[in-house]
Amino acid sequence: MNITWALLMMALGGVGVPNQGHEADVAAVLQGAMNPPIVAEHTTNPEAALPNGGGTASPAPSPSASPETARIADPQPDAPKVKGIYVTAYSAGGARMETLLALLDKTELNSMVIDIKDDAGYITYKTDNAELQQMGHPQPFIGDINKLMTRLKEHNVYPIARIVVFKDSVLAKKNKELSFVNKDGSVWANKGGDSFVNPYNENVWKYNVDIAKEAVKLGFKEIQFDYVRFPEGFEKRADTLKYTKSDRPRVEIIADFVKYAKAELAPLGVRISVDIFGYAASVPAAEGIGQDFVKISKNVDVISPMVYPSHYSTGWFDVKDPDKDPYATIKGSMVDTHKKLNPLGSYKPVIRPWIQDFTASWLGSGHYVKYGKKQVEDQIRALKDQNIDEFLLWNANNRYTADVKYDQ
Repeated sequence: MNITWALLMMALGGVGVPNQGHEADVAAVLQGAMNPPIVAEHTTNPEAALPNGGGTASPAPSPSASPETARIADPQPDAPKVKGIYVTAYSAGGARMETLLALLDKTELNSMVIDIKDDAGYITYKTDNAELQQMGHPQPFIGDINKLMTRLKEHNVYPIARIVVFKDSVLAKKNKELSFVNKDGSVWANKGGDSFVNPYNENVWKYNVDIAKEAVKLGFKEIQFDYVRFPEGFEKRADTLKYTKSDRPRVEIIADFVKYAKAELAPLGVRISVDIFGYAASVPAAEGIGQDFVKISKNVDVISPMVYPSHYSTGWFDVKDPDKDPYATIKGSMVDTHKKLNPLGSYKPVIRPWIQDFTASWLGSGHYVKYGKKQVEDQIRALKDQNIDEFLLWNANNRYTADVKYDQ
């Protein structure tokens, strides 16, 4: 099992398909993964030194400091067994929505994960909330959000709002004090041009949770947080960038955000889910980016590991080319997921993986296959054989394979 490659892919994180234009960024992450500052489960990093030019962060919002109690009952007890698809704001607000609704109408699919705050940081609909307008940059990719919600209800679609949290170029550039700043005063960006906001900053927490609260008012039944992490390779620049920081280690800060979001949103009757890279179930916690599979899972209703076969390298689960054997790859990832989460007992969340409905041609000849009906069904069958009956399909272009039997 290639642990170095696993840590690389965890660092890249986020739902989606790799962007081949980011080779330099990938190389930097791989170099950092050779000697990663990782810790075992349930341990913390004692590092407490402030970065150069740092300062201390404001105290975290009070819910994160509250003592842990038993898991609250599922706020959506009547929710269906979710079988869903990813839908961009462009699709949700455009003509493609007709095709996607028709797909759900005629199949066992019953849910849509829709971008409400996207990968760039744009709020994707017109909001009348003055504070959100001031903090962010709403763009009406979804022209009439209320009309959209009505259509979803008419088609009996279980609506999930996707909110990209700490990857947020819009907020970082508009409010650089909420981000990471270079020595020359500019906002830090990765090789792909993406900026992140600072997970230590409670104003960032509140901003994202306020967007989530508005999504609940609009009618979304679940909030799915993505990019719940620090930037890739952050451990290499943690002491050179300027940003506010407390004495709590990164894995604790990310877990604190999730706990805060859960405390704020659970009383509204909405489920909380978090996307996390699939490798997180198979390796120790990634202190560099602040992700610990167990700590995050303990504080959500649903955990969605991204277990795309194309994202596993040679040797994982005794498979030479994981992309070419989706059944074995998904089965192995779910075995590891159960092992990781079973000790949580009553805290174990619903496991609802993201699976692959795209072709990973960038892997090169001989290392991938064209994904179609058989490959998608093999993944669903593997989940079913591991007692997982919920899943989400990812295709960045929202073009999903026809004639798939989703009810294995």
